[in-house]
Amino acid sequence: MLWYLARLGAAINYLRKHWDKLTLFLRVAGAPLDNNICERALKKAIMHRKNSLFYKTQNGADVGDLYMSLIHTCELNNVNPFDYLNELQRHADDVTSAPAAWLPWNYHLQLGRATTAAATA
Repeated sequence: MLWYLARLGAAINYLRKHWDKLTLFLRVAGAPLDNNICERALKKAIMHRKNSLFYKTQNGADVGDLYMSLIHTCELNNVNPFDYLNELQRHADDVTSAPAAWLPWNYHLQLGRATTAAATA
């Protein structure tokens, strides 16, 4: 029973020694209580690493990396990746001329402009 008390005492000493660091999130307004966003991002990277074992060429792996990055960026910006990629293909000429305007976080604005331009033409 004595070993149990020694371990409990060590845990309490650790808690007292690192109290400021352990309770920092309580003093920072808006600090998340968990790191689920990071965990989800890592999970996607791990799944992609497993899937990338089956690429036959380096070019295929590069394309897979590009799509994985686009899909994950869409999800972080609350954009449906399938709809986004479809719109990129529909407006391929516009995307080629101004790629920065067609990024997942601002492509809705450009899509509205392209739709009104097509309607007036």
